Amino acid sequence: MKLALIREGKVPPDSRVPLTPEQCAYVLANHPVEIVVEPSPIRCFADDEYREAGIALQNDLSDADVLLGVKEVPVEQLIPGKTYFFFSHTIKKQAYNRRLLQTILEKRIRLIDYEVLTDLNGRRLIAFGRFAGMVGAHNALYTFGRRSGLFSLKRMSDCRDYREAIQIYSTLELPPLRIVLTGTGRVANGSAEVLRDMGILEVSPEEFLNKDFTQAVFTQLSSADYVACGDGKPYDAVHYHTYPDQYRSIFKPYTRRADIFINGIYWDNRAPQFFSLADMREPDFRIQVIADVTCDIAPASSVPSTIRPSSIADPVYGYDPETEAETAPYQPHAVDVMAIDNLPNELPRDASSAFGQMFIRHVLPELLQPQSDLLERATVAAGGKLGRHFEYLKEYVEAKLVD
Repeated sequence: MKLALIREGKVPPDSRVPLTPEQCAYVLANHPVEIVVEPSPIRCFADDEYREAGIALQNDLSDADVLLGVKEVPVEQLIPGKTYFFFSHTIKKQAYNRRLLQTILEKRIRLIDYEVLTDLNGRRLIAFGRFAGMVGAHNALYTFGRRSGLFSLKRMSDCRDYREAIQIYSTLELPPLRIVLTGTGRVANGSAEVLRDMGILEVSPEEFLNKDFTQAVFTQLSSADYVACGDGKPYDAVHYHTYPDQYRSIFKPYTRRADIFINGIYWDNRAPQFFSLADMREPDFRIQVIADVTCDIAPASSVPSTIRPSSIADPVYGYDPETEAETAPYQPHAVDVMAIDNLPNELPRDASSAFGQMFIRHVLPELLQPQSDLLERATVAAGGKLGRHFEYLKEYVEAKLVD
């Protein structure tokens, strides 16, 4: 089997890789595969680092069996009949990637989406989520510092790695701000890791809502803390994840106590939003910075002010609740939104190394088997047809594009 690491073609560019040079060398030495790398000027690991690890560089990938990327592949770069691994951002029926999935079907490509590589209990096996959460939390504080002028923080993208960021945190002096963090998975736990490394005190949801503090604090909410069953029955996690449309948000008290909101959940389109646009206009809405790591785009989003993704080059935009429109950031009348959709790319070497370890451990052995239930569960399309678990995308695929 011949594997190829493809050059990332999405704009804005992403410098992460599925396998580092050291990991490619390990795979070559321990598995019956060949690996080549498509040259790229933007990778966090330079072409020469792959050469030095004994990995061949190759522009023409037509002889490769499996092509490994990170972000969506531009439709004009897709090679017919190949097996691709990448984050397709199609499984929630994202309109902006409808043409991508249509082209994959037209070209009879086998698409395996990293996002749905799960074990038998539905737990994801491979993800950049921890690093998205880490950078998201860092950027939340960066944004608040820019907005308030009370402290300054170097961008994570300007640090060589997280070790440098930790050194910066050791001298960081924060005002007594209040941060609410949602989620309990990889993303949110990555955020919590950074907040703790910054020396921010973790408190319970009850303490956060009812006590005053003279230092910076954060609280981490599970879904039981921010939704309730609409018919008054007690919260039930299994029921909520099965029928999220039967629940309502109870997040509003946190909007009155938090300065910063870091959103780290996996959101189901049927679930309630945390708050409404009308809520944002209320005089007691206190949140000044929203770091939306989840980054679903309104109106199909858990945060209604996330009207577009931002970028590493331009990370923050303002949202004016009165006009319900984007405005310049760091203005008193607006809420600042950080909604970068490729956050791990600010820590690309650390994130790529962790991701590659997960790929080698969980995915590569399955790829070398004649048949894999794990890969079948994550096959969005193959042979011109939707995968068995993705037939719900039929109407999405058949809908015409609207210019």
